[in-house]
Amino acid sequence: MSSPGTHPLHPPLSTSAHPAAARQRSPHGASAPPAQDDASVAPGDIAVGVVIGRASEYFDFFVYGIASVLVFPAVFFPYVDRLEGTLYAFVLFAFAFVVRPLGTLAGMQIQRRFGRSTKLTVALFLLGSSTAGMALLPSYESMGATAIALLALCRIGQGLALGGSWDGLPSLLALNAPENRRGWYAMLGQLGAPLGFLVACSLFAYLWGNLSSADFLGWGWRYPFFAAFAINVVALFARLRLVVTHEYERELEAHELEPCNVRELFTMQGHNVFIGAFAALASFALFHIITVFPLSWVRLYSDQVIGEFLTVQIVGALLAAAAMPISGLVADRIGRRRTLGTLAVLIAVFSLFAPLLLDGGTLGQDIFILVGFVLLGLSYGQSAGTVTANFLPRFRYSGAALTADLAWLIGAAFAPLVALALSVRFGLVSVTFYLLSGAVCTLLALRVNRAMSAVRD
Repeated sequence: MSSPGTHPLHPPLSTSAHPAAARQRSPHGASAPPAQDDASVAPGDIAVGVVIGRASEYFDFFVYGIASVLVFPAVFFPYVDRLEGTLYAFVLFAFAFVVRPLGTLAGMQIQRRFGRSTKLTVALFLLGSSTAGMALLPSYESMGATAIALLALCRIGQGLALGGSWDGLPSLLALNAPENRRGWYAMLGQLGAPLGFLVACSLFAYLWGNLSSADFLGWGWRYPFFAAFAINVVALFARLRLVVTHEYERELEAHELEPCNVRELFTMQGHNVFIGAFAALASFALFHIITVFPLSWVRLYSDQVIGEFLTVQIVGALLAAAAMPISGLVADRIGRRRTLGTLAVLIAVFSLFAPLLLDGGTLGQDIFILVGFVLLGLSYGQSAGTVTANFLPRFRYSGAALTADLAWLIGAAFAPLVALALSVRFGLVSVTFYLLSGAVCTLLALRVNRAMSAVRD
């Protein structure tokens, strides 16, 4: 789940520091009368809504990801061994990312007909209901294959909802950010990732450490899924408070942050969607290799205590959250393109040591997690909307959303499944190749984008 921001090479196409004073445009591009007041939306206010919204979404997804390792193999796939059950759970894990673009398209249709607030309400209600619904699911022993089908249906609901929840606020944040602070404000939209993981991992660590195995698998694992609904209600009101106000609607319309014709988008600027998705691939490839995959590897093939490993991941999430502000400062100093490229190289170097660390006992695994989370914070902090400004204004809203969807699908959707399956068959060197492929794609995409920008200039 990514929050598109601004482009590392060029400033946004709209450079007005106070777009409220500019002429507004309708969703169809027609000019509208200028705003009657000069109230402007502060970037800090937008950032609060973005962080709260993204944290709730990431929490839902990380609850599912952790449960895919600790819970689902025993509850929904008890008829196979733990490895196969985990692989089956990871197949369902990928479903949400596969259907996410469909959710984005459906959400844009709802927005055209009923408005942005209605779309957001429907999407977050579906997200919370799908996640909380998992807490009510029967086990395989109770309902057989029907239980698995219901789990898959809930997971698909999560993916559709996440796509439909795109509100345009991250792009608005980037467009309203001061020119010399764009890296900093791009980072703010990404803080939801470590925060969501921190809360999800902490809940599971507490339950795992304080319940017997029978109680945890019987009812304890359900509590984080129930909590998701309450968190989504809070997030819904926090985001609605922004998107339904006159000032925010005016700002969104002034920047033409409205759905466009998708066929026209891909016909005229489809290359920007693909370049944008691949430009952030190093970070997206690292995302689940650090969060979900190592938990499965430790659970299956390590002697490390799961409760202790979850604690290490919690510390890692804190390090990632601390690294993100640093990424903003660095990007504002040396540029976002150079920051992304440098971190892609560092991720490639890190990948070379991945097999040694993951196979290096408790110490090696802990180092892998902690260093990996620092790299994730630095890289993911600047991965938002790497080519958003390449889109024409009327394509920016839909283009940014679909670029994020494609990046998640290519880079992260199948990462736990592929990494675990290949590592079991060919060894942990598979993790190296997976991360290296993401780093190479990022470097190539940044180079292609730079060449295309030089041609346009």
